[in-house]
Amino acid sequence: MLSTVALASTHFHPGFGWGLWFVPVIFWVLIIGLIITLVATRRRRWRQMGWGGPWGGPWASAQAARSAEGVLAERFARGDIEEAEYRARLEVLRSQQPQPPQG
Repeated sequence: MLSTVALASTHFHPGFGWGLWFVPVIFWVLIIGLIITLVATRRRRWRQMGWGGPWGGPWASAQAARSAEGVLAERFARGDIEEAEYRARLEVLRSQQPQPPQG
């Protein structure tokens, strides 16, 4: 394969000039680079927005804590738990919630 490319690049084609063999190569390198860039950008954006599933980073655990607080609030509103139990459980949930980095 490489010998064919090398042979083709040394042969002069009237009307095409020297070195036009690299145009399709550059085209495909640019297309493949564009695809890789789009995939990497999209994955980074998904991770930042929390769409990464269980691997979504610190935002995933913060969303789970808010969800647990919502369930606890609903149970308190329905009368399933007393106020003292609600406040105790809410304190436990908030103490286990990860803190944002200081900086």
